[in-house]
Amino acid sequence: MNTSGKGTPNRLLEAYAGLQAQLSAGLAASRRVIDHPGATGEGTESKWLKILQDHLPLRYQAEKAFIVDSVGIQSEQIDIVIYDRHYTPELYNVDGQKVIPAEGVYAVLEVKQALDKRNIEYAGQKAASVRRLKRKSADIVHAGGEHEPGKFYPILGGVLTTDSEWNPAFGDPFESSLHERNSDERIDIGCVVSSGGFETTYENGYLAAITTSSPDHSLSFFFLQLLYRLQRIGTVPAIDYQAYLSGFAKTD
Repeated sequence: MNTSGKGTPNRLLEAYAGLQAQLSAGLAASRRVIDHPGATGEGTESKWLKILQDHLPLRYQAEKAFIVDSVGIQSEQIDIVIYDRHYTPELYNVDGQKVIPAEGVYAVLEVKQALDKRNIEYAGQKAASVRRLKRKSADIVHAGGEHEPGKFYPILGGVLTTDSEWNPAFGDPFESSLHERNSDERIDIGCVVSSGGFETTYENGYLAAITTSSPDHSLSFFFLQLLYRLQRIGTVPAIDYQAYLSGFAKTD
């Protein structure tokens, strides 16, 4: 038996390589066969959703949805919302149209065909429409009494694309586009299937570093970075349902 590890296949890398090949083939087929931007976009979104729904831990849910807060302000429709599966209700779910309370959201991801300045701006604007919503936490009741309301962590924002209009994908134009985003429009994570995954770090509200992967590991890098970021957030605080009920209260 070979115990040195030398020459031993890396099954993790092989598994993600197979998953990336499957995703790449599906995305390429959609673009070749479906000659309509809207339909192609929907096909791309569904493939990314499928990947996340099949591989995220069961505590998370990934769906296309709108997000609303307790005062009735609603975000734009988000391609992929990652939210708490266990504690978060779907406030509306009819014919595939879902509305999620802002308190349950961990991350929002925009799906596009190619990475470019316009799509980074668009993804940032979508993320901002969620981050500006009001989130309010309730006390947590337990056998020994109550805990004070939990702390909300910043909602992650990201962009997922098949290709890039830039060559190289993560050069100066990419970095400049990230620098131009304000704090609500911040892009934290993303994947360009043909070019690599990326993640960003910020200090005092300013872009401090960009980390990228090779094209061979674009999906694995993105997914593991996403899991790491979600792990750092922990569990979303308890929703203050009284804040939502206040909009329905009748006063004399």
